[in-house]
Amino acid sequence: MIAALNRAVDAVEAQLADDPSVAVDAADVAAALGTTEHHLRRMFSSLAGMPLSDYVRRRRMALAAADLVRTRTDLLTLAVRYGYGSTETFGRAFRAVHAVGPGDARRDGGPLRTQPRIRFHLTVEGSVPMDTRITDLPALRLVGHAARVPLVHTGVNQRIAEHVAGIAPEETARLRALNDTEPTGVLAVSDDLDPDRAEGTELTYLHGVATTGAPPAGLDVLDVPAGTWAVFRTEGPHPEALQEAWAATATTWFPSQPWRLRPGPEIVAMLAYDPEAGSATCELWLPVEPG
Repeated sequence: MIAALNRAVDAVEAQLADDPSVAVDAADVAAALGTTEHHLRRMFSSLAGMPLSDYVRRRRMALAAADLVRTRTDLLTLAVRYGYGSTETFGRAFRAVHAVGPGDARRDGGPLRTQPRIRFHLTVEGSVPMDTRITDLPALRLVGHAARVPLVHTGVNQRIAEHVAGIAPEETARLRALNDTEPTGVLAVSDDLDPDRAEGTELTYLHGVATTGAPPAGLDVLDVPAGTWAVFRTEGPHPEALQEAWAATATTWFPSQPWRLRPGPEIVAMLAYDPEAGSATCELWLPVEPG
């Protein structure tokens, strides 16, 4: 996957060099690399620390800034060259990256925030093994209570905490009785995630269980087709240990394994929780397919 990501960067650079006004199509890049757009976007975002779309935008504006200060080309011509229909939209995009307008940058020569070309490297330590298993599940339903919440990479997601706190304990017990298949127990389900996993973007969060039966009326339902899952077991401070494992799947596990992510919900099953110690044992379920 590391080699594929570097080839993706090469494809972005080639497109920008050939015609920076043309949008980079992530689906085309992924297809040329023999992977999926879903997997490419997730791996790029996790390893680069920014979405692929942000990287393309920053690189385009880095090239535009070089043109701006190196030449006397008028702003409208520059705007069109870099894919914008007016100096106003070009100026807004330029300012969003460089924090100064094109006119000020040309007059003062900066300051400019140049985005360097990214190169990916994999360092394998091997000192912290990941407790992982691969399993196939039949078609199932995830049923419970859902809400739209923002994506939070680190720390407690307050909107999720409020949503779960609003569900009565007896309702959670009723849900637990519906569970008749893996993943077992009460689940934290994340679905409809932003392809780039950008912080603050919205997702659907479901507090519920997995079942193969028809759910009672009044519950939110996610139908999940049969497929293969990678299951990562985590133990330690909650939610830190779980969030670290989630990140490590992209930075350590997927680059060295013959699997890639496929579209589908991402599920956390809490197997044990010690509120006094603030620690938990969890299983992170990620939908995968052969890479």
